[in-house]
Amino acid sequence: MPCFESPVDGARLHFVDHGPATGQVAVFVNSSYLGTEMWEYQMLPLAEAGYRCVGFDRRGHGRSDDVWGGFDLDSLADDVDGLLRHLDLREVTLVGHSVGAAEVVRCLTRHGSGRVSRVVLVAGMTPGLVRSADHPEGVDPALVETGNETFRRDRAAFFEDGARAFLALDLPGNELSDAYVRSLINRCLGSTARAGTALGDLVLTLDVAPELAKIDLPVLVVHGTHDVSAPLELTGRRAAQLLPDSTLKVYENAGHGLFATHREQLTADLREFMSGS
Repeated sequence: MPCFESPVDGARLHFVDHGPATGQVAVFVNSSYLGTEMWEYQMLPLAEAGYRCVGFDRRGHGRSDDVWGGFDLDSLADDVDGLLRHLDLREVTLVGHSVGAAEVVRCLTRHGSGRVSRVVLVAGMTPGLVRSADHPEGVDPALVETGNETFRRDRAAFFEDGARAFLALDLPGNELSDAYVRSLINRCLGSTARAGTALGDLVLTLDVAPELAKIDLPVLVVHGTHDVSAPLELTGRRAAQLLPDSTLKVYENAGHGLFATHREQLTADLREFMSGS
């Protein structure tokens, strides 16, 4: 099983590397709770089309080491950079979903863009979700704390109860099989309780707004109209406004899990963006 050692603490982090070694590189950074399997509808067709698709399981997720520490944003970003360096990847398109989008942003502002040429923020939690002095329209932190407490009390129910809203299954065009939804819940349960709790706490303080203005690369921002985890106006649209060179694509009726419900649209948009057209 291919792994690399985290530059933070030596934790063994599992990665996948699909497609031709000479192909244009896309590196995928996952949502909270999920491993690289979440990107199956993007990585497989892109790899078959000649792209090199790389991803890794965040610490405490999937097949990576179950560790206690390293869930601060700097450490998580260092793990992303560690993968790029381990495989000596160049001219990368960095693709991050949800909290993974914040890891992508911090990786760039912390380590520079020498290995990266383009960025995609998919249903990102960026710039930040929670109300603050600089973001008075944000979500009441007490609501996030309540959700985090629900997770601590019964994370199985947390995933089960939240799946329909996560995928916006009650809206037209978002048909997924019960089997797929069940598999997604099971994948979420594959992350450790420690990892999930730590990332929930991270969302409470997440604020990368000042960093977005420093990203001197083309950025594609993809967001759904019905994302209840990261509402469009608080995250995707705000991120696009703060980025110097961004394109915002809004998916009608899409929720946070648009990588599944809008799989073909997302894959096509990734391919178009990576082609530079």
